[in-house]
Amino acid sequence: MDSLDFTVVLPRLPLFIQGAFMTVQLTFFAIVFGTMIGLVVALAKIIKFPIVNFIAGIYTWVFRGIPLLVQLVLIYYGLPSLGIEFTAYQAAAIGLSLCGGAYIAEIIRAGIQSIDKGQMEAAHSLGMSWSQAMFKIIIPQAYRRLIPPMGNEFITLLKDTSLVSVISMVELLRTATIHASSSFKPFEMYITAALIYLLLTTFFTVAFGRLESKLAISE
Repeated sequence: MDSLDFTVVLPRLPLFIQGAFMTVQLTFFAIVFGTMIGLVVALAKIIKFPIVNFIAGIYTWVFRGIPLLVQLVLIYYGLPSLGIEFTAYQAAAIGLSLCGGAYIAEIIRAGIQSIDKGQMEAAHSLGMSWSQAMFKIIIPQAYRRLIPPMGNEFITLLKDTSLVSVISMVELLRTATIHASSSFKPFEMYITAALIYLLLTTFFTVAFGRLESKLAISE
């Protein structure tokens, strides 16, 4: 049995850091665009228009029901047969955003609906429209409750970025795979990637935990 040799990792560490940066970058874009999508879909599921409710429900049903891996493969390898082509980076960002948006929509919807209905009624009594009440009264109260589940979704998306390696996107896991083959030291390379993932998730877990505590104190 070959002995472990982590010295082979050291000259490749800058490439692992570059892969980790790509992982964080994809996660950031997925959260930003996923939140935009999620907010629109959440409001579409709450508003009293059956057709809009139905369309929003179909969206969350589809993107929560189909595995992210399948969605990525479909976007990158399937759509070109219909004349729609994306780069690996674009396909990764789109896939993560669409899938993340479906889960974030449910998080936002639950947060909004957790606010007492009397708040909306009071806003209407003051002459506010539904949209004014939602953005000025309801959502500002709900966002504190969204921090814990949004933090979990952020970390989930960060880990899910590892799936984009199947579409040749060079992020952290793909970097480990490439160097595992070239160095003939798969354990050292994959454990390095695993430790970097652990470091990233720990950092963001602590960051969201402190943010949650700060908001709880201010409240």
